[in-house]
Amino acid sequence: MSATETAIFAGGCFWCMVQPFDSQPGIVSVVSGFTGGHTVNPTYQQVKAHQTGHTEAVKITFDPQQISYADLVEIYWHQTDPTDAMGQFQDRGDNYRPVIFVNSPEQRAIAEASKAKLQAAELFDKPIVTTIEDEKPFYPAEAEHQRFYKNNPVVYAEQEAGGRADFIAEKWAQAPKVD
Repeated sequence: MSATETAIFAGGCFWCMVQPFDSQPGIVSVVSGFTGGHTVNPTYQQVKAHQTGHTEAVKITFDPQQISYADLVEIYWHQTDPTDAMGQFQDRGDNYRPVIFVNSPEQRAIAEASKAKLQAAELFDKPIVTTIEDEKPFYPAEAEHQRFYKNNPVVYAEQEAGGRADFIAEKWAQAPKVD
């Protein structure tokens, strides 16, 4: 196997961000966790209570020979409402804000170019507000939050029914590729 790389994306509840990446060829792992805050090793309850400054995110380890970072960014866009800075769908607050966390100048260039193309495509009536920030320490969430879509399918389906699935179907089903 070739060398792997990592990518970190925040797009609302991390439970809903795992499956779209987990199912792609070239993905080694998708870990739910927290990043961008001021507390070391925060708990889910602390983050949910807005005590740590962290954002729920997923850390993806991938084989760039099988799937590119640009492909991951494209998948990311199609899971989010990039016009909503203070949460995603029914998940509200700064701990659910949409962020692409980059770990290299190459990732930043790809993410910024993709964001600019998305804005230029005029798919939305509002500006694209997803931020692109430097990677911060990432803390995996507790075990019960990992692969939630497989381990808790009923609760996961309820979460998806909170507006995400309908938004994706409405806004992204016919959208052109932006990368």
